Amino acid sequence: MNPSTETELFMVETPALRPTSDRAGNPFTLPNLLTYGRILAVPAIIVTYYLQDDLGRWLSLAIFVAASVTDFFDGYLARMWKQQSSIGRMLDPIADKLLVATSLMLLVSDNTIGGWSLLAAIVILTREISVSGLREFLAELRVSVPVTRLAKWKTTLQMVAIGFLLAGSAGDNLFPNLDILGSGLGIVSYIGLLLLWISALVTLYTGYDYFRAGIRHLLSEDS
Repeated sequence: MNPSTETELFMVETPALRPTSDRAGNPFTLPNLLTYGRILAVPAIIVTYYLQDDLGRWLSLAIFVAASVTDFFDGYLARMWKQQSSIGRMLDPIADKLLVATSLMLLVSDNTIGGWSLLAAIVILTREISVSGLREFLAELRVSVPVTRLAKWKTTLQMVAIGFLLAGSAGDNLFPNLDILGSGLGIVSYIGLLLLWISALVTLYTGYDYFRAGIRHLLSEDS
């Protein structure tokens, strides 16, 4: 899907979009269980991260990676098995945002993300909150907001960046002699911050694209 094609960003929901499987309304299908697991991963990441040692960082990274992988499989399996459900569609973006927002706050708390890189984290969080508000408002008008291909790449970039940053000092310790440009940053932390900035730029663009199309849609509704 071309993210610049505004007519594809906003579509009125029709009965044809409803799940057809008899099990679609079951809240305990495997796709839904994977989504629940991603939400439960959030407190687990917090607990392991605050162990404040290399083991804690590796454990939090492992949980984060496992949770990120379920982000692909819950949607894929729901479509393949025709088990798409309202609760799944509601909780899936919530789980993603909880995972990203919590991880970013943890990384800011110990200065893994600090200085100018705070701007990248703020851009990501601001966009996620703003687009969630836009989706909620448009839902009242029975207008769906499909996820664009670029938005999916944005999410992937965010997850990869956060993964590197969660490894952080523990990953840097594997390459003790690599100081990037005399910055005092290890190679793992440097890659994580670089990817964070790239994902922030992509996040900014996709947010602008959604709001541009959304505002035009709202103006057309008013007229």
